Amino acid sequence: MKKEHQKIEKYNNQFIEDIVKEVKQDFANRQNKRKALERQWQLNMNFLMGNQYCSISDKLEIEDYAKQYFWQEREVYNHISTIVESRLSKLAKIMPNLKVYPATNEEKDITCAKTSKSIIDSVSHNLNLEKLVRQANMWSEVCGTSFYKIAWNSQKGKIVGYDEDSKPIYEGDVEIAVCPPYEIYPAVSSIENLDDQPSIIHAKVLTIDEIEKIWGVKVDEEDVNVFTLSASSTIGGLGYTASIQKMIGEKAEKSAVVIERYEAPTQDLPNGRVTIVAGDKLLYIGELPYVNRVGKNKGYPFVKQCSLLLPASFWGASVIERMIPVQRAYNAVKNRKHEFLNRLSLGVLAVEDGSVDTENLEQEGLAPGKILVYREGSKMPEFLTSEEIPDAFDKEELNLLNEFTSISGVNTVNYDTMSSFATISGTALELLSDMENDKLIALVGEINNAVINIGKQILMLYKQFATGKRLSKLIGKNGEVETFYWSKFDIVGDDIVIDTEKELHNSVAKKQDMILTLLDKGVFQDENGNLTESKKSKILQMLDFGGWENVVDLHDINKSRAGRENVDLLNDIEIEVLEIDSHDVHVNEHTAFMLSNNFDLSNKKLKDKMLEHIKKHKSFYKN
Repeated sequence: MKKEHQKIEKYNNQFIEDIVKEVKQDFANRQNKRKALERQWQLNMNFLMGNQYCSISDKLEIEDYAKQYFWQEREVYNHISTIVESRLSKLAKIMPNLKVYPATNEEKDITCAKTSKSIIDSVSHNLNLEKLVRQANMWSEVCGTSFYKIAWNSQKGKIVGYDEDSKPIYEGDVEIAVCPPYEIYPAVSSIENLDDQPSIIHAKVLTIDEIEKIWGVKVDEEDVNVFTLSASSTIGGLGYTASIQKMIGEKAEKSAVVIERYEAPTQDLPNGRVTIVAGDKLLYIGELPYVNRVGKNKGYPFVKQCSLLLPASFWGASVIERMIPVQRAYNAVKNRKHEFLNRLSLGVLAVEDGSVDTENLEQEGLAPGKILVYREGSKMPEFLTSEEIPDAFDKEELNLLNEFTSISGVNTVNYDTMSSFATISGTALELLSDMENDKLIALVGEINNAVINIGKQILMLYKQFATGKRLSKLIGKNGEVETFYWSKFDIVGDDIVIDTEKELHNSVAKKQDMILTLLDKGVFQDENGNLTESKKSKILQMLDFGGWENVVDLHDINKSRAGRENVDLLNDIEIEVLEIDSHDVHVNEHTAFMLSNNFDLSNKKLKDKMLEHIKKHKSFYKN
């Protein structure tokens, strides 16, 4: 905190006043330009929750519209919610599995790649990255765009010491937050790539107490509107009303907007600039804090994820926007059909003027056993004859359901009853499922790219801020816990390549079937048709047999131990050869290491030490 205040105190009051005014004016301009887009997001959320009798007015406000007649049917048949849930369920199956590839085939690069992979896996587990991705998917599906903020928190991690005021000093750690699109304001909405933006504003509502706790500055309370849920009774039918949830604006109490403006590096600002403003106070000003771009360059701490990409647009589109007209038409068809049924069941009575007590008839209707008295000589009241429901209603309803499918990429077989496709063959159903998945491939690519960028920024932050040796915990798929030491020097550099496994088309059943087919074809067997214990263990793990997942693979354990011994021998650390070692595995690993370019064969002392260590392993062959 003290360092931050010192950075502010070196500027004069006039500069501070001007920069605060300029940042706030810049923020207000961006808000005004994006108002129409925000109203579309709000409309999307209302339709998702079922408040579907609303629209955007000429004044760019969300307005509900009332019934035209008291008898009008205004129920909601919400297919948007079901479709979005189905899409999110499919996306939840394809959590990318990050892989770090070494820059070369050298032992050192391979070791660094393995360490980097372990670091990413550890951070992903600690921060529950899978949950964050699901949260970002939800925002991108509803609003079209979501963001991740990857930052370094100096108040996280283990305590490594105490300062002069006896306050703890932490080692620091990475933190990741999902930012809704409401909080992000680009400089130019027509620039597609986030890194190409001249500046990015991250605006977030915090309480006065939170602001003072983080920055040590007391700011004045502002009139800030935030979105919240409220009950609405805009739906119902003849003789009844119903309540639904809708999204409205509400004033946040004792709060203010914290505006963080990130400016890209320029000739005048080679390291960029961050300016943080709340109320009329300058909270922080300084250069971009993170070296998180290729080439050791500084950049924004954000990663963007879109649902549907649009040309020449920073923002993505939501599938909900495309389904809103279909949903309105579907509600209209269903409600008009029910109004027709009401006329058939209740009837429409025709009476001659003055022949009956119409007021009594209106209040009581024609109850069973009612005595209807009409004037002598007048025409007796009679029901108007009604036709049956036209086939056009059913045809239009079916057409609209098909439109939902073609627009959203979600087939109706996902939520129809089994009887609706009982006559379809298994092969045809599989083809339908694959066609549906194909429509989500572009979105899957966006998610994969976002997670790749998150992984890169995680490693770059550790490369920049991690000090000394760190102990991390890694929890494997089988539940086993592994601890490993590492430092920033064990992390690969800018030439990192991170790949992902796309699992949209590969369900667990498909994977198991493929593995069993390969096993039946003899792919895993050696030349004698035998399976090694190592391969048996791996195959059982791939088949997801929980009872067999805890089988210990001694080959891999010895290979890993031999790799650690190679590093220790390079650092002149004495290694004891144990009787329990698999000596053939150790000999192979040490020999491969000596023949690699990472080993200096001209270093006689190191060479003799390695050869002596290998001889100790070979000596156990004789015993």
